[in-house]
Amino acid sequence: MLLFRISSFLDPQEIFEMDRIFHRSWLRQAFIYLFALLLTVVCAAPLFWMALTSIKPDQEILSSPPTLWTNQGSLDAYARLFANTNFFDYLQNSLVVAGVATLLCIFVATLAGYSITRFRFWGRETFAATTLFTYMMAPIMIVIPFFILMRGLGLNNTHLGLILGYSAFALPFSLWLLRSFFQSIPLELEEAALIDGATRPQAVRYVIVPLALPGVIATSIFTFIVAWNDYLFARIMISSDKLKTLPVGVQDLMDSSFLDWGVIMAAGVVATIPALIFFIAVQRFLIAGWGAGGVKG
Repeated sequence: MLLFRISSFLDPQEIFEMDRIFHRSWLRQAFIYLFALLLTVVCAAPLFWMALTSIKPDQEILSSPPTLWTNQGSLDAYARLFANTNFFDYLQNSLVVAGVATLLCIFVATLAGYSITRFRFWGRETFAATTLFTYMMAPIMIVIPFFILMRGLGLNNTHLGLILGYSAFALPFSLWLLRSFFQSIPLELEEAALIDGATRPQAVRYVIVPLALPGVIATSIFTFIVAWNDYLFARIMISSDKLKTLPVGVQDLMDSSFLDWGVIMAAGVVATIPALIFFIAVQRFLIAGWGAGGVKG
């Protein structure tokens, strides 16, 4: 009835145009949802197959044709993983290295990003642009000079050398991201806190940091993933089996004389869980952070 009354005030051409826009919008939404579903399936399929293979019995893993499910699932591969390898050491090393590297990088990038946006000094913008330019260098170009530097300092085959490497590699991009977040925070808020009697450290702690927290967490995710997934630096810097990180340790499992695919897939599942938990825990901050970071650049 309401649609009839509305249509009575419109000519046929306007009704046709509204109907065309409605159908175009419906088709666009249907295409977006279909594409999102397809992308989800493509991304989730390897994870599903990895998890399924980790619980399959050995005779089903290499069966032909492959089975899409198993009725004889067990956790034997996980038991062999922790009993027959140093996987727990690899997992602990990765957590320590990635966690400390993330904290160090975010601490330095936060101070530097705040300084660039709040203090005026000669060459400020040039410094910011040059910092981002250094991130464009491929890691393979700096890994050998970095190894020589760490060996001269006596930090090769140590977690400290690896932490410094990850922090230095992720710092330029982290600094650029946090610079954008700090630029999106109105300077008037900080000035109002200073006028009310707060010192600059107090204004930063109680005004700037809470507003920049989504950006800090979004940047920390990037830094954590860089350190967690890195293989090249860890392979070059670490030679002791007890100090190896997950990517190197899992690769060594594949280089062994006997390939136990169940153990390798179990290692992949366990290696995915910490990063997945970290991402889920800060997901809402990540979405807010990327949105805020795109306001100004």
